[in-house]
Amino acid sequence: MSNKLEQYYYEAKENKWYGYFAVFCRLTLAVAWIISGLVKIKGERFAAGLSHNHPLGQYFDALLNTGYYYTFIGVGQVIVAILLLIPRTALLGAISSFPIILNICVLTYSVRFEGTRAATFMLLANLFLLCWDYNRLKSILPFKQDKLDAYSTKEKPLKSRFPFLFFGGVVATLALVVFLNNIIYDIRPGNSPEECWNGCPDNNNPKACEEFCDCIHNKGKPIGKCLEEYEKAK
Repeated sequence: MSNKLEQYYYEAKENKWYGYFAVFCRLTLAVAWIISGLVKIKGERFAAGLSHNHPLGQYFDALLNTGYYYTFIGVGQVIVAILLLIPRTALLGAISSFPIILNICVLTYSVRFEGTRAATFMLLANLFLLCWDYNRLKSILPFKQDKLDAYSTKEKPLKSRFPFLFFGGVVATLALVVFLNNIIYDIRPGNSPEECWNGCPDNNNPKACEEFCDCIHNKGKPIGKCLEEYEKAK
C-alpha cells in the first residue's frame, strides 16, 4: 500500500494540473494571511462586523487589547504569506501555516462560528501543500525509508492529462464540508443578533432558540452556559 501511494504521488508530481492546484492553494492561503495580518498590524479588530457578545467576538476584543502581541501575530501571518508566495520557501510557509490554521479551525468549530467552512477549506489546502512536498518531508517522518526510485530521481516532462478523479474528489470534499457544517449543529449564535434571531423560526424549538440568542447576544454569557440553558429549554 505504501509503495502504491508513493507511486501515485510521484506520478501526480509529473502532472501539470496538480502543480497548478498547488500554486492555487499557495496563493489562496497567502492572500488570506496577508488580509488577516494587515488588519492586526493596523490595529483594527478582526471581523469587525462580528457581535461583541459573540464568543468569538469576545475573543477578538480581548486579543485586540493585548497591544503589541496583536501586532506580533499580524506580522507573523504576513511573514508566512511571503514564505508561501516564494517557490523556494513555500514548504517552510506551509509548515509554519499549518499550526496557525489548525488552531483557527478548532477555535471556529468550538464556538460554532459561521466561518468554519472557510477555515476548513484553508486547513485542507494547507494539508495538500504538505502532501505536495512529501518527498522533501519524508526523511523526518517516523516511517521506514526506502531508497528513492526512478520517479524521484529523474526529471520527466510534465504530463497534461487532466485528473478528473482527483478534482472530482476535491469538489466532493468541499461539498461534504458545506453539507456537514449545515447539519452538525442544531443551533448557532450567528455573526450578529439579527442573524441569530432570524434563524429561530426554522428551529425545532423557536422559543428555546430565542432564549439562546438572548443568552449570547444580550447577556454575553459563555456559549457552553447558553447551550446548557438551550437544552433545558427544549
